[in-house]
Amino acid sequence: MDDEPCAARLSHTSYHARISYRAHSSYGFYRTHASHGSKPSTGPAGPMSPSPHPSLLLLADNLSLRVGSRVLIERLSIAVAVGELWCVLGPNGSGKTTLLHTLAGLRSPDAGVVQLAGRPLAEWDTAAAARLRGLLPQTLHDAFSANALEIVLMGRHPYLSRWGWEGEVDRDLARAALAAVELESLAERDVVTLSGGERQRVGIAALLAQDPPLLLLDEPVAHLDMRHQVVVLRLLRELAVGSNKAIVLSIHDLNLARRFATHALVLGGTPAQGRVDEAMTEATLAAAFGHPVARREIGDRVVFIAE
Repeated sequence: MDDEPCAARLSHTSYHARISYRAHSSYGFYRTHASHGSKPSTGPAGPMSPSPHPSLLLLADNLSLRVGSRVLIERLSIAVAVGELWCVLGPNGSGKTTLLHTLAGLRSPDAGVVQLAGRPLAEWDTAAAARLRGLLPQTLHDAFSANALEIVLMGRHPYLSRWGWEGEVDRDLARAALAAVELESLAERDVVTLSGGERQRVGIAALLAQDPPLLLLDEPVAHLDMRHQVVVLRLLRELAVGSNKAIVLSIHDLNLARRFATHALVLGGTPAQGRVDEAMTEATLAAAFGHPVARREIGDRVVFIAE
């Protein structure tokens, strides 16, 4: 990959300087704030069971998903570990959003089980689960006016006690998250006045401020211009590969998926999964989308072209 490493970009925003993760016992992470001596405002952590595989954050086993009488996914098994960025590809209606909602715990699978850190998703209490995984939905709705910084601070709620308020550490993290998506200048803007792409980046910043080990994102770059698609995906790639995160996102752009993802899950027809070189082939993509796809090499980059 010939992109400027995202860590260099983040060093300018102090995002990595403010958040780091270190291994804690046989599972999980604890948070340190390098630029502050104060302790972040956090509520009591829920009980965590050690994972038999410390790097494995998400496991779906024999998952089946249906909407009414329609079968979207049948007997799918997938394991996502830290250091991996999975892209979920497939035509409209193939079950990408339904899968992400199921992995996040917003709906129950029709069959099979989802585990977070070696423990069934249903066994996690709400606050503990929110500190472990976060979801960016495909559509964001604003029921009331608030500025961008206040929206991003919502990502810090899993770390607050019942009557707690955000502290200066939380505000610094929120500002750093806005800077990471190039929105620091709009921190005081009312979100209802933002463009669709700007609002999407505020949502991504809120997920960064939440700072879970597992990030689930439903079409995070769908509303973004070309530059910010690359900025966001480069950021997510670096968080996965360089910062002990695991990321699963849905995306329609095959070339951005091939460029930034480490692994791919291709839905539609018979699902294919694995490292991007293995899962994203002319045959699997053509079968999934019902349309011929050609693979080409331009310099050191692989691109896919719809015939």
